[in-house]
Amino acid sequence: MAQEIIRESVIAGSWYPGHPDTLRKDIHHYLETAGSVTIPGELRALIVPHAGYTYSGGVAAHAYRLLQDRSFDRVVIVAPSHRAYFKGASVYTLGGYRTPFGVVPLDREIIEALLEHSSLVKSVPEADAEEHSLEIQLPFLQVVLRDFRLTPIIMADQSYRFCEQLAEVLCNVCRDMKVLLIASTDLSHFHSYAEARRLDQVVCDHVASFDPQALSLDLQGGKCEACGAGPMMAIMLAARGLGANGAQVLHYANSGDVAGDRSRVVGYLAAALYRSPSSQEQARPEQKSTVGVDLGLNDDEKRTLHEIARQSIRSRCRGEPMPEFSSDSARLMEKTGAFVCLHKGEELRGCIGMIEAKAPLLETVKQMAVQAAFSDPRFCSVQEEELRDLDIEISVLTPLQPVKDPDEIEIGIHGLYIRKGHHSGLLLPQVASERGWSTEEFLRWTCRKAGLPEQAWKDPDAELFLFSADVF
Repeated sequence: MAQEIIRESVIAGSWYPGHPDTLRKDIHHYLETAGSVTIPGELRALIVPHAGYTYSGGVAAHAYRLLQDRSFDRVVIVAPSHRAYFKGASVYTLGGYRTPFGVVPLDREIIEALLEHSSLVKSVPEADAEEHSLEIQLPFLQVVLRDFRLTPIIMADQSYRFCEQLAEVLCNVCRDMKVLLIASTDLSHFHSYAEARRLDQVVCDHVASFDPQALSLDLQGGKCEACGAGPMMAIMLAARGLGANGAQVLHYANSGDVAGDRSRVVGYLAAALYRSPSSQEQARPEQKSTVGVDLGLNDDEKRTLHEIARQSIRSRCRGEPMPEFSSDSARLMEKTGAFVCLHKGEELRGCIGMIEAKAPLLETVKQMAVQAAFSDPRFCSVQEEELRDLDIEISVLTPLQPVKDPDEIEIGIHGLYIRKGHHSGLLLPQVASERGWSTEEFLRWTCRKAGLPEQAWKDPDAELFLFSADVF
């Protein structure tokens, strides 16, 4: 068997101490200074900074302290590429990573599974050659976890679409494993202290609300910055696909808080993503009774549509031919738009729909159920073992009506759809009701869903529509 080519440290002695005793002493100091932190659930992922320890070690310690009383023997780190340009993402395959504490071995099982998706993940040796953003995490992990296997991913493409694709692959590969996911990122760079805090607060808010899509929109709009935005969004999406339903910002600081120079600072964030068994969100059955309108579907028709959705998803999971459905009900054979939303526990697991009436309602529900389970880019595909835990919510839509005056919009009754140029976005009636939005907030978030500025609904060339739905 050929001897592994160990990836030697490129930052020991500069970004962190090169002597193991000094390094260990520094890390223990950072951990002790951070103090105790708690999260209300099972840890799934961390977001940590990647500057030199002098600057960001104290922030990173707030995240790594969570590992002192937890056990993980597999760690996936996604970090940005600062020096090498390549497509997609790269995973190191030649050997372990060396630090002053010794060699961190590679997780060959996960790495080989990732490489099967060669259009997304390849082995690009130059990606790791001089990169600091991944290596900087390893000494902390060696202290708090001791022995673990590493999957080192360097990410070049940080588009939201690629984040979704990488997250889906990570979900599929890691679904039955106990794996700690880590995103390596710093925040804004070289702004004044006040400006950095303003920009970085936007990122912190989106992380705290567990909203990678909103984070992506504000990054595109220049409202915030992060050199590891891609890894952060990909890990948020992957963690959610693996069951995380909560996020907690553990600590924020910038280099001005450490070095004293506040003229040009870099921002640092530590956060945790977790799965909480006791969400405080209002139960959906209570919400359904006060949302939307009654379109005259009887209980038998509603049960039939639910069974159509579940059977269609089950058949796709098993690789069986799609079932054909027919009905004597004129209502189910009427051409009607509909959305199918899947929930697992209290968390969204997929939601896709057809706005316009192009097929009989039962056929629309069949198609949208399969799309929600297997084609929603925000989530990994539904697995057969999840079927018993899936709650299926169907929204049968009324036709679109142009909005002439925002005062027409009734929260809990109406959904919104906006269209401008190549952008469009829709939010169902239950979304605004569940979140307690005002009409103004509902309008702003509909614009954001479409990838538009928040006030785009006021633009003369924007088309805004309302509709309602029978939600069951």
